[in-house]
Amino acid sequence: MKRNWKQALGWCVKGLLALTLVGGVWQSPAADAAGTDSIRVAMFLDLGSTYRSTTNAVTLVPETAMTASIKASGGQELALLPAGRQARFSIDGFRVKVLETADWRVASEAAKKLQGTNDKPLLYVDSTSAGRVYQLYTGMYASEQAARDAASRVAQTAAAYLNGQNPMVKGGLHLTAGQFSSAAEADAVRLAYRDAGLEAFTVIVPVGAGKAYEVWVGEAANQADLAAVQSEAGRASSAALQAVRAGTHGLILRQDASLNLDSLQLVEHYTLAGDGQLWIQGNAGSRTQVKERSERTYRGAVEIGSHNGQLYLVNELPLQEYLYSVVGAEVPSSWGAEALKAQAVAARSYALFQGNKFQVANVVDTTLSQAYYGTSYEYPSIIQAVDATAGEVLLSNGRLVEAVFSSNSGGMSADPLEVWGNANPTFGAVESPGDASAQAELHSWYHVVLPSGITGYVREDNVKLTGNTTLAGLPYMTVTANNTNVRPLPLIQSSAEPVARLNPGDTAVVLELVAESNSYEWIRGPFTSEQLVSSLNGRVTGSLPASITSLEVVERGPSGRVLKVRANGQLLEVRYPDLYRSALNGLPSTMFDIEPTGSYTVLGANGAATTVSAGQTVSVISASGTGPVRGAGTTVLNGEGKARIVDNTQRFKFIGRGNGHGLGLSQWGAKGMADQGYDYKQILQHYYRNVTISKE
Repeated sequence: MKRNWKQALGWCVKGLLALTLVGGVWQSPAADAAGTDSIRVAMFLDLGSTYRSTTNAVTLVPETAMTASIKASGGQELALLPAGRQARFSIDGFRVKVLETADWRVASEAAKKLQGTNDKPLLYVDSTSAGRVYQLYTGMYASEQAARDAASRVAQTAAAYLNGQNPMVKGGLHLTAGQFSSAAEADAVRLAYRDAGLEAFTVIVPVGAGKAYEVWVGEAANQADLAAVQSEAGRASSAALQAVRAGTHGLILRQDASLNLDSLQLVEHYTLAGDGQLWIQGNAGSRTQVKERSERTYRGAVEIGSHNGQLYLVNELPLQEYLYSVVGAEVPSSWGAEALKAQAVAARSYALFQGNKFQVANVVDTTLSQAYYGTSYEYPSIIQAVDATAGEVLLSNGRLVEAVFSSNSGGMSADPLEVWGNANPTFGAVESPGDASAQAELHSWYHVVLPSGITGYVREDNVKLTGNTTLAGLPYMTVTANNTNVRPLPLIQSSAEPVARLNPGDTAVVLELVAESNSYEWIRGPFTSEQLVSSLNGRVTGSLPASITSLEVVERGPSGRVLKVRANGQLLEVRYPDLYRSALNGLPSTMFDIEPTGSYTVLGANGAATTVSAGQTVSVISASGTGPVRGAGTTVLNGEGKARIVDNTQRFKFIGRGNGHGLGLSQWGAKGMADQGYDYKQILQHYYRNVTISKE
């Protein structure tokens, strides 16, 4: 049956909620998984197509002194990180040494040139007997071949600064010149090798229950390169160097100048060597700023390691403290206490369900899991709600529920069939009237057509109605402020230029009054055929038409969300229905109607429908005779008096409700229920079926 989402919404209310679902794909193996006291959150991690967020180095600033140790070596302290002082960290592996120069300007300008590319720069400062030298690198790279490919790219990007040097592939193979009892003693040996033209580094290594210093020579990418370093070292010194054993743990010490390419600023840099993990922690309650994560500050400890040839950064902290940030990032702290408690229980259940989903972590810090933005999103009301529900989780038949949630379900939560394409008894389409509160305090906007034929939206507080109307009964309006913007959509977008500007005295015809686009009710587009084909490419499983002349919803689910869409009469097949959101140029939800702007349909007296495109002319028979009406620029009114404009080109406007997949808890709906006096358990049991709330 073909219905629009508004019709489907009413139909659902009348009887569809009796639908029985089967399946259990969102239930955990056992409820006792809720006993976990801490959680591991990945901020940087490369899991290929599953998740990828990478950086070549991280900058940490501890609020109080913290220690750095290598977990696999017994956990003894290798370095002390002073309070308030920046320190940078990377991993030992494949990279490209772009150039070495004594000229700061050359090194910094070359680094700036590389900043806008995928080959991110690292700029080190080293010392020789002749003075400072600046060493510019890019990477990390997952393989030697990837580094070789990068070297070719970098040679072109930084060509103006190389001065005859060739970017070289480097790696994590080294020779050792032995152990020393102090950093000063090791650095003297390091300097001798540097003066001989070899790469050499002072390295902190764990020894028994303590630490020692070594000098590592070379940074070879393969055994042949290491043999060449051995030969060169033999000519420079009579000392016999041994290859550093594979997997040997250590912290390579360097000076980093990457953070400020306009003015020399030195920061300690620790490169983790070996197959261990660097564990950075302080006293209970310690916090650390991560510069590469928008300078946010996080509770707990930090772990740095290597995965798939890339650096990973994991924040490990108590689950309860993690939720302080998650709930604060997911919903406003000003919302009612019961809505905050409902969010806390859902977020806790969701987090515990994940297990080791991300291999070295349980969750990630983005909305792929749950928003986690550190201590800046902690508020007293949030902490109180999390603490008041400590340990409480959602269970179904004694098993933990993956309590997914979304921002706004558009008045009706989603059925699992509409999201992932399969059924589950924990979720279903339920009414969510509180979602409308998302637009309670927003302005309305007039959809207008200017004398030039341009259409757009003007906010209601910038205009007034003149009292005059067109022959068709549509009202005229005039603006009340200079340079009033006519927006392409009914909202202020800093990234979108106004389609026109009006001044007092200018008039326009009002087509309709609409809500400001928000998480409950929205308008997107209109999108051209080219835009939609580009967005659909790679997101549909079948072939795509070269251009789209018609686009229509052909099947909807229980809540009115889209299940199937046809383009030019051909079904656009996706792996699961919720993918239509991203496939159709990033729509907020799949509860939408499609309005073509380049054509309209005329229904004749005999019941026959005729489509009129922008380039056609149609004759309309009226009481006074026949009148030609052109497609392009025509104002069309339906039987209810609602008007729209036919554009000069075939484009498609999407009008919908909701934000997110709509499955499970609706955050705005929970707010609405809390405002009406429902408690958090009633809210949760409204959105999740057949669940109990248990304190584990």
